[in-house]
Amino acid sequence: MTDQALSAHQTVPSKPTSASRTTLSHIMTAHDTNLLGTVHGGVIMKLVDDAAGAVAGRHSGGPAVTASMDEMVFLEPVRVGDLVHVRAQVNWTGRSSMEVGVRVMAERWNESTPATQVGSAYLVFAAVDADGRPRPVPQVVPETERDKRRYQEAQIRRTHRLARRRAIKELREKRAAEGIDD
Repeated sequence: MTDQALSAHQTVPSKPTSASRTTLSHIMTAHDTNLLGTVHGGVIMKLVDDAAGAVAGRHSGGPAVTASMDEMVFLEPVRVGDLVHVRAQVNWTGRSSMEVGVRVMAERWNESTPATQVGSAYLVFAAVDADGRPRPVPQVVPETERDKRRYQEAQIRRTHRLARRRAIKELREKRAAEGIDD
């Protein structure tokens, strides 16, 4: 990040977790299903990315692009007629990146039973300017004990992402130095 961008980052006002939290709801139809009659995981992943992208854009005040999706977990199948709620919030922020946590809930569209959790994911978004370069984001301010826990867990995930990236890079460099071409 340039000195100018870093300076801008330091002057961007912080935002509370609640400022960008959102829920996207969608009724699943036969168009969304696989051969087993359940909703495609990819359909759920698209909804997750859409909700997380809305949150990242809201929080950063402009365009943000998906950098990675971690730990997409499918806990229960989603079926035709389920009303799916995708709840997302910014868990952690860096200089230009944000981790967005997403919880996927489902309920029958015509019943009054409570929604159950059917999935979850963590995504990393990078805020970008009009030229596609990273731009500063407001720091997120956790408001509740749950927000504070999510913030701390996001820091752990970030540390693991960076360590994994570094280890893979080192392994590839070592293999290349040994003349092993994959």
